[in-house]
Amino acid sequence: MNIETKCLHAGYTPKNTEPRVVPIVQSTTYVYDSTDDVAAVFDDPTKSLIYSRFENPTVMAVEDKIAALEGGIGAMCTSSGQAATMCSLLNILQSGDSFISTATVYGGTINLFAVTFKKMGIECIFVSPDASEDEIKAAFKPNTKAVFGETIANPALTVFDIEKFAKIAHENNVPLIVDNTFPTPILCRPIEYGADIVIHSTSKYMDGHAVQVGGVIVDSGNFDWTCGKFPEFTEPDESYHGIIYTKSYGKAAYIVKARMQLMRDFGCYPSAQSAFYLNLGLETLAVRMKQYCQNAQTVAEFLEANDKVESVNYPNLSSSPYHELAKKYLPMGTSGVISFVIKGGRTAAVKFMDSLSLASNEVHVADIRTCVLHPASATHRQLTDEQLVAAGINGGMIRLSVGLENIDDILDDLKNAFAAV
Repeated sequence: MNIETKCLHAGYTPKNTEPRVVPIVQSTTYVYDSTDDVAAVFDDPTKSLIYSRFENPTVMAVEDKIAALEGGIGAMCTSSGQAATMCSLLNILQSGDSFISTATVYGGTINLFAVTFKKMGIECIFVSPDASEDEIKAAFKPNTKAVFGETIANPALTVFDIEKFAKIAHENNVPLIVDNTFPTPILCRPIEYGADIVIHSTSKYMDGHAVQVGGVIVDSGNFDWTCGKFPEFTEPDESYHGIIYTKSYGKAAYIVKARMQLMRDFGCYPSAQSAFYLNLGLETLAVRMKQYCQNAQTVAEFLEANDKVESVNYPNLSSSPYHELAKKYLPMGTSGVISFVIKGGRTAAVKFMDSLSLASNEVHVADIRTCVLHPASATHRQLTDEQLVAAGINGGMIRLSVGLENIDDILDDLKNAFAAV
């Protein structure tokens, strides 16, 4: 199936007389015929359902759909994008390990990496997304276990050179994890360029309607966990009857371990109702992403021509330093998110945003409705001035998420707000 068809049909195929739409299985528990049946499932949870803390038929249908869209062999949904980020790394890292991340990632991710992981004894080494191969290689240590980046950074909108970072990661026998939230698999499929693990905040474009918070981890099945650097995959797991993940699950070792260990212990699994809503968003994802890109291109060109705007950051603009990378990795467009710096700094930015009437000032992005955010006051508020600079955040920067309203109405709203500054 082509990807537009997968959005509608992947993950769930009804049998004779079964519901056409993915049903909501609103149950925490599942019944077995015997005690031996229960014991067998606890020996190997992939055989059947155990408990909705870490698996549910409705959620599993959505997991299978997203895995199909990204070209992975399996997926695990989480209760938020932050939970997906956390679990994707904790499935590999432990106290005493380090990993490398680009410095332009989402503000909440920076805090997770630089503060919370540090308390766990895990070091994050930040590098510029534009770093040379030699600079990236110099960041590696003997205990480095992963590399992390965002396809399109939020809100700096840098474009991640997936192939370059994948090549360096694999030369050092570590996996590349890519946050693909903004492009979604409609605009970019990182696995095709060498990524090993792909994550999403499904709260954004995948859902699209601002009705549920969620995340997902997708396993490509391509990384060789037997390379000698990851004994937790190749040696017996005493918390699960001595099971060896690479031996029992082969290419699916990573995603099975994530569910059997982390989801079992953390329980950050979404509800069946949330997965049902997410699936509704996924069904129209291919149609929506094309329109987001079309509207955003028009808005970006309008902003670039406005004399009250200092700079516009949208990778699909020919003036963007990331335009060539965007053409390579995102030939269909670079989503509906634009960041721009208004002349007059923080004061002008706040005045402009408070003067909008159609666009909502909210802590969200990638919605069907146009919305704006001032990153320095919100998502990146906890960062120091130095970290703001490293993350590409300016006091006058505004993150504009262009929605699906009529483009003339969006432009009129922007014109009125500029007139008020």
